[in-house]
Amino acid sequence: MRQNHNPKDIAFLPTSRAEMETRGWDELDILFVSGDAYIDHPSFGAALLARLLESHGFRIGILAQPDWKNPDSFRTMGRPRLFAAISAGAMDSMVNHYTAAKKIRHNDAYTPGGIAGKRPNRAVIAYTAAVKGAFKGLPTVIGGIEASLRRLAHYDYWSNKVRRSILIDSKADLLIYGMAETALREITNLLDKGEPLDNIRSVKGTAFAAKNCPENSIQLPSYEQVSASTEAYNRAFKLASEQENPFSAKPLVQPHGNRNLIINPPSRPLTTAELDQIYALPFARQPHHAYTKKIPAFEQICNSITSHRGCFGGCAFCAITHHQGKTIQSRSEISILSEIDKLSSQNHFHGTISDVGGPTANMYGLRCGNHKAEKVCLRPSCIYPEICSNLITADQPVTALLKKIRQHKNIKHTFIASGVRYDLLPRQQQYFADLLKYHVGGLLKVAPESTSDRVTAVMRKPGAEVLTRFLEQFRKQSRELGLRQAVVPYLISGHPGCTLEDMIEVALYLKRHRLKVEQVQDFTPTPGSLSTCIYHTGQDPFSGEKIYIPHSAKERRLQKALLIFHRPESKKDVLEALSICQRKDVAKKLFDK
Repeated sequence: MRQNHNPKDIAFLPTSRAEMETRGWDELDILFVSGDAYIDHPSFGAALLARLLESHGFRIGILAQPDWKNPDSFRTMGRPRLFAAISAGAMDSMVNHYTAAKKIRHNDAYTPGGIAGKRPNRAVIAYTAAVKGAFKGLPTVIGGIEASLRRLAHYDYWSNKVRRSILIDSKADLLIYGMAETALREITNLLDKGEPLDNIRSVKGTAFAAKNCPENSIQLPSYEQVSASTEAYNRAFKLASEQENPFSAKPLVQPHGNRNLIINPPSRPLTTAELDQIYALPFARQPHHAYTKKIPAFEQICNSITSHRGCFGGCAFCAITHHQGKTIQSRSEISILSEIDKLSSQNHFHGTISDVGGPTANMYGLRCGNHKAEKVCLRPSCIYPEICSNLITADQPVTALLKKIRQHKNIKHTFIASGVRYDLLPRQQQYFADLLKYHVGGLLKVAPESTSDRVTAVMRKPGAEVLTRFLEQFRKQSRELGLRQAVVPYLISGHPGCTLEDMIEVALYLKRHRLKVEQVQDFTPTPGSLSTCIYHTGQDPFSGEKIYIPHSAKERRLQKALLIFHRPESKKDVLEALSICQRKDVAKKLFDK
């Protein structure tokens, strides 16, 4: 294996032949291809994985947002010795390009200047085809959120049909799903030792196509069956969901024509020590120096700290659990404080940390307290419909961490922006108190998603009663602290199960509780989520219950208007919705100041 120079002496990984030559390299070991700009920061998957492989002695190059129509743009650093690692970037490319109304977005937060159009639709497929055209016979390994959530035959909102596994459609050699560190390192080491990629068939967190099925595997309905039958689609989704526990899952098999798609069990969660090692890698924590325009995604996170990964919330519309896993994987205090030391030395830092958290801020340090039960658990959520008796919800780890951050000599303010599960707060009273006293920058973001109990049941979220208790305590404690603070609720319109009548009740709840919604997420059926399965089939795959789906563009528009009824431009649509539901009496309640 060829060794790198000391990585601490290298600000960025090579992105060109010239940058390779400054290191004395004539060849890469692995070429990373990404739909995002190259930001050398642990919040961005390509940089994190590339730095990890670099730390094991491999020569890595990053090809960021190449011209997929030009094979020469993929040859700028030459043919890599081992393989190409291909990702669409931090977002599914179709979600990145299109709104819920299927209109083209005119910006891309992961591109310099926020310019749209720097990556193709279905980027993993396009990039893999381009790599195969540029380097005949080079092994291709796909990963990232797009590949991860499209690993099985899946409903695709933009084409309104069930598509084959992205591994099959891209003709890649191997797919890595999930967070990839363990699987990618194992695959790289095997290839470096001369093992043919076709022989690498047992690595956890990977998928491949084969004729034969592994022993003890779970057979899913075939692509042909799930594309023709919603009942088969629901059955496949349910069976696959039952094999997401990394401690007990069995391989999945889904036939596609005359080949079998094999999904190995998920990779195990990383330990605290493993996470700490990753975050200690020599990230420049900056966009590549060649960029002259700001990158919005970096500007948003440049002063934030990731304390953990994973989420056990199990929300129906969210795919985090399918990608990061249900197990909370927390960094140590030492690791986080060390990163703050590095952050505080950056020129752009002026003493304010914008966020400390992960998918859910107050899950740091939480875990299952019953190891035996954890290894066989099939619950998609540890807190819905009620908090599991095995879940350790103590807030001491997160309150101790935040206290040490507040005491850091270079930190003036520390805010929490990554969202809080308010249904956990009754068991985390010290965290709640500290949050309100020290870490709310005037506005606290929470995500009830709806206040209709019928809709929140479909979403797998707590209902209005839990939200109301939270609001009362938030306002009471803020008054006692003498602080003017408010809650900003995030809500979804057009979600499966939500009718116009439901949304009218949500609007009345907002009015009654003095809440204003500034941002509405119009439900987008993204690959891999339970809500998308329900949207496609019209049924809950677990209970078999039929679910109402608001398909029409008009109804979706009216639902969204009801959430932002306080805006003058929404009044016409709100009145139309009230007329349709024969609820004109509500108008006075909503618009009466």
